[in-house]
Amino acid sequence: QVQLVESGGGLVQAGGSLSLSCTVSGRFASVNGMAWYRQPPGSQRELVAGVTWNGITNYADSVKGRFIISRDNAKNTVYLRMNSLKPEDTAVYYCNAEVRNRSFSLPYPYWGQGTQVTVSS
Repeated sequence: QVQLVESGGGLVQAGGSLSLSCTVSGRFASVNGMAWYRQPPGSQRELVAGVTWNGITNYADSVKGRFIISRDNAKNTVYLRMNSLKPEDTAVYYCNAEVRNRSFSLPYPYWGQGTQVTVSS
């Protein structure tokens, strides 16, 4: 069974930094794209940043220049470094990974359990 285990998050003052990590565990063949999403209170889930298996990244306009996504393929782990945090970054952050359960199977999206990030003004 594939699982995504997140760590990090918490409470920080505006202007501060936090780091998140997410590791894919279980039995699988490979991990394709990995990403971080967030869901602010009362809002829909939105893409924050994504990274392909070979390191190509993309960011939401709202976090460009402040957040950095990276991954370690040997550890099946994706990271999100969040700098210059703003109160509007407050949300539950979810890890997402496209996982191939077998070598020739289609990738299937898995989600982490979510971790709360709260930025105080």
